[in-house]
Amino acid sequence: MNAPTTAPQAPAVLDIREKGAPLNGQPQVLDTRLFMQLLAFSDCSDATALITLLKNEKVPCVLYQDLSDPCGVGLLTYSEDPDFFTSRLRKVLAKPPFKDLIFKPEFTMLGRTYSSGYEADLKDWLLARSPRLASDPQNRWAIWYPLRRSGAFAKLSAQEQSAILREHGAIGRSFGEAGFAHDIRLACFGLDTNDNDFVIGLLGKDLHPLSATVQAMRKTQQTSSYVDNLGPFFIGRAIFQNPA
Repeated sequence: MNAPTTAPQAPAVLDIREKGAPLNGQPQVLDTRLFMQLLAFSDCSDATALITLLKNEKVPCVLYQDLSDPCGVGLLTYSEDPDFFTSRLRKVLAKPPFKDLIFKPEFTMLGRTYSSGYEADLKDWLLARSPRLASDPQNRWAIWYPLRRSGAFAKLSAQEQSAILREHGAIGRSFGEAGFAHDIRLACFGLDTNDNDFVIGLLGKDLHPLSATVQAMRKTQQTSSYVDNLGPFFIGRAIFQNPA
């Protein structure tokens, strides 16, 4: 007598929407996120013409002077639609004076906002918070960098991962609550040539506290044991902020 066969189970329906904390007893769900990209250029002796073009074209952006390159600038742009970067933004960058600059692809960073499931205001977190921080005149300085975790982190249990991330997050909150540094965290999986996991932006009115934040993070279990790669680091001072 043949053994009864078990009918194959239908695959679970994938739900890749962003989810926040329940609000008024109802789940918060949003299938929209913000993409942010940093591009770096050199051979810029005067950024005035760049600012004029970005202002006239109404590009949502922050233009930075590159601390590490005396003729360098960095351009942070953002949009909910990734087509923006290959259409509207590309047309702007093809115009002078941008087209006459030297592009530095090694500093290109691209990421998307994401939720952890605990956000009290999911829409604000995903779409408004990061541009608000980036365009705040108080946040004159920024350090941007990508990072990649080791495969060993992915093998940890959810409880172990949570404890490691809480330690890391507590440091970030303490610097933020003190007004020293504010962070923008973006998911980067599959979005750059170096297989990074995240793009991090540290923003504040002074540079030293941003460096101190990176220093404090080095002591956490995540950074010391489960990060394979950090950087390159782009350090910039905002000279034009256009929420557009």
